[in-house]
Amino acid sequence: MRRTDRAVTDNRQIQSIIEQAKVVHIGMIDNDRPYVVPMQYGFVFADGQLTLYVHCAKEGRKLDIIKKNPRVFIELETNVEIISGGDIPCKYGSEYASVMGDGTAVFVEDVKEKILGLQLMMKTQSGRDFEITEQMTKSVTVLRIDVPCVTAKSRTKT
Repeated sequence: MRRTDRAVTDNRQIQSIIEQAKVVHIGMIDNDRPYVVPMQYGFVFADGQLTLYVHCAKEGRKLDIIKKNPRVFIELETNVEIISGGDIPCKYGSEYASVMGDGTAVFVEDVKEKILGLQLMMKTQSGRDFEITEQMTKSVTVLRIDVPCVTAKSRTKT
């Protein structure tokens, strides 16, 4: 990371960024072309390791790509706000907090884990606990993205 002064290394701060962001951008490689999709997520963050859960339809480009190459890159950001430079364009910037990392996407087949993933997703998105039934899991694909190490950055107005 070039700007080490913006590095976030405290796991509590990193978890706070993950809790606030609400949308993860998942980067994949489709043959030799990049492909990125924004998705809502649920998560577990422990000991610097991030596990994301996302859900989607049972077919589509994203799933076709992941079947061929499960390696992904995740990025999420929050607290984005323009920092004005007034009349000097080079003085403009942004406040932000972000988390990024290399991961592996896994198709979740176990019903209990699918239920857990969907419950975590609903908790992250709504702040509420929902009961998810086995029947509800049958209409969606649940992916788990294992990110063994993340990096995080933050910039606030100075």
